[in-house]
Amino acid sequence: FQADVGIKDGKIAEIGRLNGVAAKETLDVEGHVVSPGFVDGHTHMDAQIFWDPIGTSSCFQGVTSVVMGNCGFTLAPCRESEADLVMRNLERAEDISRAAMKAGIKWRWETFPQFLDVLESLPKGINYAGYVGHCAIRTHVMGQRAFTDEATDDDLKAMIHHTREAVAAGAQGFSTTRSVAHQTSDDKPVASRLATWAEFEALVKAMGGGMVEVAGEPRGADGAKARAYYEALGKLAIESGRPITFGLFNRRSNPGAWRTTFDIIERTAQKGGRMFAQVHSRALNVLLSFETQLPFDKWEMWRDMRKLPLADQKKWLLDTDKRRQLVDIACKPPQGPTVTAGAEARAADWDWIFAMDKVQGPHRSMADLARHKNTHPVELMIDMALERDMKFFMIQPVANENQTEALELMKHPRSVVTFSDSGAHVSQIMDASLQTHLLSHWVREKQAFTVEEAVKMLTCDIATQFGFHDRGLLREGMAADIVAFDPATIGPRMPEVVNDLPAKAKRLLQKADGIKATVVNGQVLLRDNAPTGNLPGRLLRKKRAA
Repeated sequence: FQADVGIKDGKIAEIGRLNGVAAKETLDVEGHVVSPGFVDGHTHMDAQIFWDPIGTSSCFQGVTSVVMGNCGFTLAPCRESEADLVMRNLERAEDISRAAMKAGIKWRWETFPQFLDVLESLPKGINYAGYVGHCAIRTHVMGQRAFTDEATDDDLKAMIHHTREAVAAGAQGFSTTRSVAHQTSDDKPVASRLATWAEFEALVKAMGGGMVEVAGEPRGADGAKARAYYEALGKLAIESGRPITFGLFNRRSNPGAWRTTFDIIERTAQKGGRMFAQVHSRALNVLLSFETQLPFDKWEMWRDMRKLPLADQKKWLLDTDKRRQLVDIACKPPQGPTVTAGAEARAADWDWIFAMDKVQGPHRSMADLARHKNTHPVELMIDMALERDMKFFMIQPVANENQTEALELMKHPRSVVTFSDSGAHVSQIMDASLQTHLLSHWVREKQAFTVEEAVKMLTCDIATQFGFHDRGLLREGMAADIVAFDPATIGPRMPEVVNDLPAKAKRLLQKADGIKATVVNGQVLLRDNAPTGNLPGRLLRKKRAA
């Protein structure tokens, strides 16, 4: 319906016809959808908040509240003298530059409650909530042993103390990772992967409040192993009373396997436990380019070229002899270690690497394009990069490849559409635009959802599951987090590579079209997606029942 929204003291004061009512500021958004601000339940902005208070690229996609500290990776608890331990967990698994963290973070805490107090004091454009991470708790208690040893009884008692303390201070809950994709720079498991199931279970049962986020969906086609894992999570949700959430995607290597997980989630609910899945609005895409990463960066000759500035790499590719050698090497079977962490480039399967010549698909595979031009995909990649002055992206899906199944995942009542990973994999992926992709692709192009259904998915559904009960709706008395957008034009722009992190580290940045205004706690954060200079964001501490 059509109406005006009146805001006072950061909250929605009135909804209706407000003609003639005096106001300090008026936004004319006639013809736009006025929506609650979008909520993102899966980010890694724990470091980014120190140098980027408005939360780019998420804020450019209409996001007004985020949950950080996912997958067990947080900056607290941690002594300043041991900061390298938490950075060791983060730098490869989540692609967060150690140099950027060292240059951009002023350490002023040891415990998680002290960390929350620091966050409270920082300027913020959007709202932030955060888990306490298992990796940080483990390294704080065990030091270097966290990367090699099982916890002793005394270690576990200390970890329980820090977990309870964090939750009592307002942590969103507790997060951990058991994922083989989460590794350190020296190819070792991150700290929480050394934890036994008994350790994980003891910490969850001791929390006293909050929710649990777990990374580590079982890989491969071993259905029995996956069922046992999710059934154990369901049993823990029932026994602990803690809501448990995790990412869930389809995989072309094991089609339809995710349906078994939803069956387990349903059975858990019938027995009084609560679990829900976090799903994505598109494939999880690694972005390949000469500006960022390629599958052969560590190979013979390529590794020498890839260390050079982009202009010098271009000269190598224009040198006939060097180019021939590089192509010959790239056409060989994979060299060296095949272990990949996080969103690192996988080995090149050119039928599953797509040319990103525009932001919206469909995108043609490099293999298909090469066949059409009667050349090899590596030759074509080089040609397309040179034609675009080296600014050429390719998409390498690593999960959620089947979009028919992705739609089923989004429509399931036990899922929420939120898995941007914003703040992590900063030079590897650009999934911060999952919200605007949902509205442009699935609503406008495919008509799989109505605008109203999609808005509810991005706002109320997520806010409800994560306990943000004063957000996610346009209702009198609720927090005035609002996005005004044009449903006919909203959509993500092409990503770009920028060097704007501390220590001039690089990252991918992505903006969006069609957003007229983003309002946070009653103040305009972005107008036509340009920052206003206002910083109205808040720390969202999880409140415990009295």
